[in-house]
Amino acid sequence: MFKKLTALLLCLSSLAALSACDSNNSGGESGKVKVSVTFNALCEFVEAVGGDRVEVSTIIPAGTEPHDFEPKAQDLVALGKAQVFVFNGLGMESWTDDALSAAGNENLIVVDASKGVTPITNTDEAELSEHGQYDPHIWLSLKCAETEVTNIKNALVEADSAGKDFYENNCAAYIAKLEALYNEYSEKFAAAQKKSFVTGHAAFGYLCRDFGLTQRSVEDVFAEGEPSAKQLAELAEFCKTNGVKTIFAEEMASPEVSETLAGDVGAKVETIYTIESAQDNLSYLERMESNLSKIYASMS
Repeated sequence: MFKKLTALLLCLSSLAALSACDSNNSGGESGKVKVSVTFNALCEFVEAVGGDRVEVSTIIPAGTEPHDFEPKAQDLVALGKAQVFVFNGLGMESWTDDALSAAGNENLIVVDASKGVTPITNTDEAELSEHGQYDPHIWLSLKCAETEVTNIKNALVEADSAGKDFYENNCAAYIAKLEALYNEYSEKFAAAQKKSFVTGHAAFGYLCRDFGLTQRSVEDVFAEGEPSAKQLAELAEFCKTNGVKTIFAEEMASPEVSETLAGDVGAKVETIYTIESAQDNLSYLERMESNLSKIYASMS
């Protein structure tokens, strides 16, 4: 992947020069801070904090699984003219170092949004060799989202010190919303008799850590491969033993195995959001509330 990416990025500078958009780092005619982000959840965090003082572009197209994304040069043009670049980190975007090097934007403020998060360590040898040490799905945790939002706020203040109070107030207001949703479901999950749920791909480890839950999943952290017959039989037995009536699937991952499992155990399949792309015209908070509501309902 990296050789292919390096070759593609050789034309990044020329593509940026040909772009119709203003390519300087002053925010252009709009006067807004230009921010490039990797995927949807981070875009929403930047917009929540930055409001009308920012102009955000998202690198990974809607409907594309970030784990599988391999950028082309034109996908990264925004890096050449951005003031701030926000990526999730923890190995989610393995191409960022090469992309930043090729972009040659010396004044770019680079934000690893995972800074300050205590990561969950991968234990599967195949995942370790291909994807690295950590589970990257921190945006699916309300607590980790608070850290990401704070990191974004700090970068926007650095880029636009005149907007410091604006950014800090917006950051505090958004974190208050994250806290309110967390507090609501912390009480609900604390009182729930069941503490586990079954989903298509193991993306909800940090959400589980927030609320003391356990996920049992059809596919691994990176939504790759299918379970063996033995693993599927064990998961089916778990569902039957624990009275699991809902198997969750994600729009960004194949639902086929989840549907097979649901058929085997007499459960229904419901969609849950991974918030990697914009979906159903719902905000991050609305999709997180939907996730938590469905997970909670599945435990009753």
